[in-house]
Amino acid sequence: MARIVSRALPFASRSSLRLPLPPPFPGAALVRSAAAGSPLPPAAEAALAASLLSWRGHTATPESSIAAPPPFAGFLAGIRRFRKGRRGQASAKRSQPQDAPPPPPPPPPPPKEREIELVARIGIEEDMPDDPEVLNIVEILKLNVPMAMKIALDGLLDSSYSTRDTSISDVGKYDKVEVSVLLCNDNFIQDLNKEWRDVDCATDILSMSQYIPDLDVPILMLGDIVISVEAAERQAGEKGVTLLDEVRVLVVRGILHLLGFQHESSNEAAAELEKEEQLILKSLRWKGKGLAKSVLDSSKPQTDSLDGQVTNDLKKAGSLRFYKPKFKYIFCDMDGTLLNSKSQVSARNAEALREARSRGVNIVIATGKARPAVIDALSMVDLSGRTGIVSESSPGVFLQGLLVYGLEGRRIYKRNLDQEALSYSIENKIPFVAFSQDHCYSMFDHPLVDSLHYIYHEPKAKIVPSIGQLLETAEIQKVLFLETPERISSALRPYWAKAIEGRAHVVQAQPDMLELVPPATSKGNGVKVLLNHLSISPDEVMAIGDGENDIEMLQLASFGVALANGSDKTKAAANVIGATNDEDGVAQAIYEYAF
Repeated sequence: MARIVSRALPFASRSSLRLPLPPPFPGAALVRSAAAGSPLPPAAEAALAASLLSWRGHTATPESSIAAPPPFAGFLAGIRRFRKGRRGQASAKRSQPQDAPPPPPPPPPPPKEREIELVARIGIEEDMPDDPEVLNIVEILKLNVPMAMKIALDGLLDSSYSTRDTSISDVGKYDKVEVSVLLCNDNFIQDLNKEWRDVDCATDILSMSQYIPDLDVPILMLGDIVISVEAAERQAGEKGVTLLDEVRVLVVRGILHLLGFQHESSNEAAAELEKEEQLILKSLRWKGKGLAKSVLDSSKPQTDSLDGQVTNDLKKAGSLRFYKPKFKYIFCDMDGTLLNSKSQVSARNAEALREARSRGVNIVIATGKARPAVIDALSMVDLSGRTGIVSESSPGVFLQGLLVYGLEGRRIYKRNLDQEALSYSIENKIPFVAFSQDHCYSMFDHPLVDSLHYIYHEPKAKIVPSIGQLLETAEIQKVLFLETPERISSALRPYWAKAIEGRAHVVQAQPDMLELVPPATSKGNGVKVLLNHLSISPDEVMAIGDGENDIEMLQLASFGVALANGSDKTKAAANVIGATNDEDGVAQAIYEYAF
């Protein structure tokens, strides 16, 4: 007969305790003085005696108040009690009949039950960050896993399940039963699932047996249980339980799998697994619903249910805490990238940026927009200001790299447009907006000029009457022309490329906008200036963009993502092509490639 006892191996060694020394007792100074040979006066000797008695837990009492006992009172009393006891024993012997049989010997003690030690090894996959909740679950599992093992093993002898593999039925011959539990994320378990089962998708749990039937050893190695806490969190949210509750359910299911229970072979097998799951969960008073029951209750196909395989959909918000970031910085474009076709930041993009920032990733905006336009657009999703990703005190690249701000929002680079090139631009009387740092100017009171403010969040243009006043008012970094895509591509772009050759550079970030900027400048150049200022290596940067003005930035970064709505040249320069800006392409890039 064997009795099962449980033990969980410590997750980390503990340092030995160091107990503080007791405080010196009263009168210690007197003892040191007497030991040194200094004579003590009578009063000091009395004080020393009193202090010694007090330190040992007694209270010293003056001798005059204690009544002296009679000589040898304690000794004689002890002798009398001894003699009385001896006389009592002798009289008891004389009172017994001489022919009485001796008393029967006591029965032998029952054989001592052999103990079976249950050992659970709990670990976290090394590429997962130190999430406080997961670390707390690890500590709890050190106690919980052996408890679940004990109940599951106790029921093997009385098991009457017809679908269970009975290779492991009696563990009484073993001295120790061991199991390991590894907590990981979806990426890790997907790679493991592909390697061991040739199934290229994530799952919630994998149970890998190490039991060898014919191996005669005193240790039963049940196997390994791998649990995706990322999948467990999704399932916990859908069930309305905590992450710990769901992990406990998965642990029970993993142990039962290692003991021969299966649920994929038939409905009967799933029902038997469900029954045993419920018995263990109720015995331990653990919350949660067994996964086999969730499968039976679900109207969806099993491959789409909470149990087993899950699709390769994008990671949901909140899952980044189970991953370490691959990059320290993400440089992101605005128009056509972070902003959708309505010039808005979607809720999912905003959540992805917010979550990435909470995981220690720095978000830097690199755009052709003015800084106030970026602040205004991101303020609508609470991502501007000191607690957001952009403010007047944050680094960034604006106006196609013509204005670069560094630490604490300090301007570290500025480049102005040649005045002669500006004169060429204005002579054609096409609606334009001139950008001067955080301000915009125009000579045209036109709906297209107003649209730049109301739709694209740019500062509202101040109308000036003449070129001379415009040039006297501000230093111009770039000029933006507003026209139809057809007219820009067929007439304006070829004309300006030839007319201002050597004095300015033509940039087209949007189909209906044409920009004139100083020569030998670009958004990529502005990104280089900022990287040098922040002492950042390109290996630490991921970049996301869509336009041709983003090509240099995508090539400079360690990993470049071009959105699907971007130009063919931009896609060719990127490492991967993401979703469109109307399909939350920035969020998809962050969830898929940044962690």
